[in-house]
Amino acid sequence: MGYAGRQLRKHGAEGGNASVSLRDDIAAEIPRLRRYAWVLLRDATAADDLVQDCLERAISREHLFQPGTNLRAWLFTIMHNLHVNAITRARRMVSADSAQEAVDKQRAASPAQGDSLVLRDLERALAALSVEQRAVVLLIGVEGLSYAEAASVLDVPMGTIMSRLARGREKLRRLMDGEDPESKPGKTP
Repeated sequence: MGYAGRQLRKHGAEGGNASVSLRDDIAAEIPRLRRYAWVLLRDATAADDLVQDCLERAISREHLFQPGTNLRAWLFTIMHNLHVNAITRARRMVSADSAQEAVDKQRAASPAQGDSLVLRDLERALAALSVEQRAVVLLIGVEGLSYAEAASVLDVPMGTIMSRLARGREKLRRLMDGEDPESKPGKTP
């Protein structure tokens, strides 16, 4: 268990039974949060910082969590909002060109586990998706959220989720097959 998980368990002992149970459930979601953060940021240190911020926000606002609802979706919503806020804040602080250079540099960072060619190709294909498509593909395909949960996390209609997922999956398939993702099926160049 990582530092964040140990901290949750340590702090959980201070609260009541419901608080301890919620904090244990939050701690169980840390691996998924780390995986999603890494895909968003492509930098292990920045991803760990985002997870830490998400956990701090969740713990400080645990009274806002509604028992019986999906904890994972609530945590992903917090993380998504923190990530979007950080991007917005960064764009306000630096010129648009500098912000784009930072985003490009972050996306170009090579993964530490890039030994597998298939993994490398998949990571490149995921990076080629739009931010919106990538988020939906990861939340539904990797994290196992339902369409409704993903719509809640990203704060968009479920139809938008379905459309982004279909387009994202098709583009991923074409990229992984070595095809031009922009060409239409049935058309020859």
